[in-house]
Amino acid sequence: MSQATGPDDETLALAHALFDAAREGDTELLRGYLNAGAPATMTNAAGDSLLMLAAYHGHEEAAQLILHHGADVNAANDRGQTPLAGAVFKGYTSVARVLLDAGADPDAGTPTAREAAAMFARSEIQELLG
Repeated sequence: MSQATGPDDETLALAHALFDAAREGDTELLRGYLNAGAPATMTNAAGDSLLMLAAYHGHEEAAQLILHHGADVNAANDRGQTPLAGAVFKGYTSVARVLLDAGADPDAGTPTAREAAAMFARSEIQELLG
């Protein structure tokens, strides 16, 4: 009986590089790997997608790039948080606008983006959410 094996070291290193690039807004590195076929929907051990990391860290251009490559704008992490709620929590209005333009649901996740905007008095984002 053979045992299932996990990703090899090279694959893990690539995944870590992509997650770091999303966190840091490194659009050049992201673009290269996404254009080469890396999945825009990949998630880390906490269920955070590339889009979640870019949104949570305020990287508007990186978020647009990841969305362009097929990321799910409403994909929640393991805690039920969506990229929009992450951007709202951190107060990144421009990122919230990008996500809303891509079809993000302000009522998805826990807490929802709408609830987070009210909780943290993000009045500019509350206006965007309608």
